[in-house]
Amino acid sequence: MENFMNIFLLGDVPNDLVSFTFFIGTMAMMAASVFFFLSLDAGGGKWRTSMLVSGLITFIAAVHYYYMRDANVSGADVTFFRYVDWILTVPLMCVEFYLILAKAGATKKLMWQLIGLSTVMLVAGYIGETGDSPVLYGTISGIAYFVMVGMLWLGSPKALAEKAGGSVLEAYNALCWFILVGWSIYPIGYMIGTDGWYDFVDAIPLDMDVVYNIGDAINKIGFGLVIYNLAVSK
Repeated sequence: MENFMNIFLLGDVPNDLVSFTFFIGTMAMMAASVFFFLSLDAGGGKWRTSMLVSGLITFIAAVHYYYMRDANVSGADVTFFRYVDWILTVPLMCVEFYLILAKAGATKKLMWQLIGLSTVMLVAGYIGETGDSPVLYGTISGIAYFVMVGMLWLGSPKALAEKAGGSVLEAYNALCWFILVGWSIYPIGYMIGTDGWYDFVDAIPLDMDVVYNIGDAINKIGFGLVIYNLAVSK
């Protein structure tokens, strides 16, 4: 069994939780991509573009996880690859909100606002993780995140979702919960992996990569499944 795992993990891999979650993340998101791409016409194709975006999100993540898995095996830092993945996939997840609300009157202004906030969140987070001011940039990243959460839960997008009602409102609410609860795993990982205000979490015996890997699988696949459920709903 050990030899079998080493073949698929490409090399002499340490038996640890980080390596395992990289492997599972790669396979899970590739499998999800296949499912979403084969489901483009689910429910009659009304949500074809949304399903396509869901497949792109998990496919991009699977490719990056493949490279991150190799980097982890060789002992290299995966931070750069992870943020390249996020700078592509997180804005696409924001686009999903626009796509499901477009028929209710959402404009591209909403889409670009969400993309802009997510970009600030990610760029500040990368600078914080790789630079000398993790508290400052972590704060900037956190502010962008909470502004986005406030917009989605209390702002005009929520009103549009309530106007649409039915399965669109259900899907919107589910995605909002992913943003509020699922995405919270990223600042938790940031706190575990950086110095500053967050030193009190150093006692937690969990690697930051494990936190991120679990969060990515839950959030990206979960987003797509919400869209799939919307597509096949009556």
